[in-house]
Amino acid sequence: MTAKLTFHPLGNADCTRIDLANGKKLLIDYADMRNHDDPADKRVDLPEELKADLRAAKRDDFDVVCFTHLDDDHCGGADEFFWLDHAQKYQGEGRIKIRELWVPAAAITEDGCVDTARVIRQEARHRLKKGCGIRVFSRPTQLKAWLEANGLTLESRSHLITDAGQFVPGISTTGPERAQFFIHSPFGWRQNENELIDRNQDSVVFQATFLEGGRETHALFMSDINYDSIEQIVKTTKRHKREDRLLWDVFKIPHHCSYTAIGPDKGSDETKPTDEVKWLYEVQGRARPTMMSTSWSIPVNGSAEDKDVQPPHRQAAAYYKRVAAGKDGQFKVTMDLPSASKPKPTTIEITERGASLLTVSATIGAASIISTPARAG
Repeated sequence: MTAKLTFHPLGNADCTRIDLANGKKLLIDYADMRNHDDPADKRVDLPEELKADLRAAKRDDFDVVCFTHLDDDHCGGADEFFWLDHAQKYQGEGRIKIRELWVPAAAITEDGCVDTARVIRQEARHRLKKGCGIRVFSRPTQLKAWLEANGLTLESRSHLITDAGQFVPGISTTGPERAQFFIHSPFGWRQNENELIDRNQDSVVFQATFLEGGRETHALFMSDINYDSIEQIVKTTKRHKREDRLLWDVFKIPHHCSYTAIGPDKGSDETKPTDEVKWLYEVQGRARPTMMSTSWSIPVNGSAEDKDVQPPHRQAAAYYKRVAAGKDGQFKVTMDLPSASKPKPTTIEITERGASLLTVSATIGAASIISTPARAG
């Protein structure tokens, strides 16, 4: 087996399944955004799609489910899909189990959560109290205070915490997974300095590296961070001389193709990047990359969608398209694959030649899969 990344068309929302070489399954975010009462809704039926994949693998669980942050477009509907240990009402036949839950520290410490965010927070707190089945990213002072308020210590749970600048333990390119995950965010100091939690900027950002046939392929998952946070990641990475941890062949574009992940001004035709952002996008991207926008279709200039303050932004897409073209790569939008009229999940396969985008026929369906030329680089 080789690793695969599967992106789901959910509008402006995220869910990516990562299948590792040894059969382990990881889910990065889960947002069931489709209106199941509207047959015209083109967004994928996420629960059925994921359950079908698990049935084929004769499983009822994921090895890892990571919620990069608790906004609805990253966790919506999770309380109806997953088996959650903290309350019996979230258990029962047909629910999907989570062996290990990954969350940012903010998902533990945030007060005032409602709806699905609150349910996921309670599950994360329950697992952290028990001391198993969870990995928390960063250790701000608020986390230490929360643990102490619950009769625990930071030291007693340190084996469950991974800080920015560290690899997730237990997954290695030298092991059967042939993969590793390097954490770039969240920074613990952000919550130390800021009393209020900013979900987007305190979200989980990581580089996944896959080893096939002696070749490393890198994928950057950027969650919903903005250019300020990207600049902090770049500066910190350079300071520690770990620029290789920001190489990428696959780039999960931040915040559904919002211009705010590039620079402070949208621009009229193309968003201009700040210097550090430009370095990440234009220097660290390797040959023939794939840039994936988990979003609605890019609006046409002058359309009603183009005037919307919400992403995707045409100007940001113009910049990403130019970056991809300059590297002989491709810019893709989840809601346009394989066509805007019939979007379907899109898989990128990791081979000894790099990352290869698999194209699914819009008319025939999943049974017809054609591989684009492997992305050697």
